Amino acid sequence: MANTYHKVYIQAVFAVKYRAAVLHVSWRQQVQAVIGNLINEANCNTLIVNGVEDHMHCFFKLSPVISISELMKTVKAKSSKYINDHRLTRERFEWQRGYGVFSYNQRDVDMIYRYVQNQETHHGKRTFLAEYLELLKEFEIDYDNEYLFHELL
Repeated sequence: MANTYHKVYIQAVFAVKYRAAVLHVSWRQQVQAVIGNLINEANCNTLIVNGVEDHMHCFFKLSPVISISELMKTVKAKSSKYINDHRLTRERFEWQRGYGVFSYNQRDVDMIYRYVQNQETHHGKRTFLAEYLELLKEFEIDYDNEYLFHELL
């Protein structure tokens, strides 16, 4: 085969450490743009990045030249640095360790785009934890409650 053909749609979801509600609406779009640019700089194609106070959703086409773990490591580290360098939060900002990644096919693109786009409305009805657990169940992903999220002690 002379060429490599691919189209892999990914939704990545990650939370603020301790699920703290610190992503303020006044600057959240800035951070979403930074995250989208980081994804694009990794030769992927950002479709949409959106979230609420305590978590982010990234929907993008994955490039075959980068692993998801490498991409998420870069996105989370550099976006944290951006938030801290610009002093957008009172305390040092960190994302929660880990993330959820879910793959979709071409016929789901519009539906997932709208789902990510409507996070504010969506989370008026249910919590991030409920949403995340539903995604894990829908994708039949085994998990251990003990390691799902770090809780603030």
